Amino acid sequence: MATRPARKKSRTPSEPASKYRVPLRIVPLHPHVRVAAAAAPNLTYRNGPLLTNVAVFPILWGKAWQSAAIVTVSDQINTFFDFILTSGLMDQLAEYSVPGKSIGHGSRTGSLNLTDSEPGDSVDDATIQQTLQSAIAAGTLPAPTANTLYFLYLPPGTQVTMSGGASCNDFCGYHEVSAGNIFYAVMPFPGCAGCQGGLATLAALTSTSSHELCEAITDPIPGQGWYDDTHGEIGDICAWQTKRIGDYTVQLEWSNSAGSCI
Repeated sequence: MATRPARKKSRTPSEPASKYRVPLRIVPLHPHVRVAAAAAPNLTYRNGPLLTNVAVFPILWGKAWQSAAIVTVSDQINTFFDFILTSGLMDQLAEYSVPGKSIGHGSRTGSLNLTDSEPGDSVDDATIQQTLQSAIAAGTLPAPTANTLYFLYLPPGTQVTMSGGASCNDFCGYHEVSAGNIFYAVMPFPGCAGCQGGLATLAALTSTSSHELCEAITDPIPGQGWYDDTHGEIGDICAWQTKRIGDYTVQLEWSNSAGSCI
């Protein structure tokens, strides 16, 4: 059985890269400088699950998403997923198909502005997991399938903490699995320079969302799908390298076959 990888912390812009307990599932702060390694990146498959036809369910947590200041951003999140899940970005991931698990296009299966609770100024990952589990049990969220990926978006002013790190200080987003079969990604609002990377707010959000989307598809249980012991997941290798697909900014992703970020 594959073991979970050593955990890693991203850095602040002024610090050298350092490592601790967070698995390589996070969007690091910008800029990201990778120390040259002896071996080129090469993702290898660790026999875990893949999200072959990902079913994305975006969740906007809190009434703040209805405010005039960010309602345009909230409207664009659904539109972004409707487009990107059948785009060339998904076609790129086909090279990571394995026998019996063919990666193809995905779909958005709904969305929710979750307003029966508020995240507050700070929320930790344990609370996020409990919130998702409770909403699923209550029928507020659809029950997970083998391909479901819940995307939880936090409003401006909410800091997320997990494994000793905090958004805007240590990371800009991450993905994980809860209760064995609840795959989820967490997107703090990009309200700091380190998580905007010189991009407009929507572009920063779609870039980090695409990073976690591609990682969750190819490595939904961190370290048990496609993974590189030195460089991490498909998005980590190419962090903050972006391109445009249609109207949206997305991150480049590592291609084993091309030997580069594409």
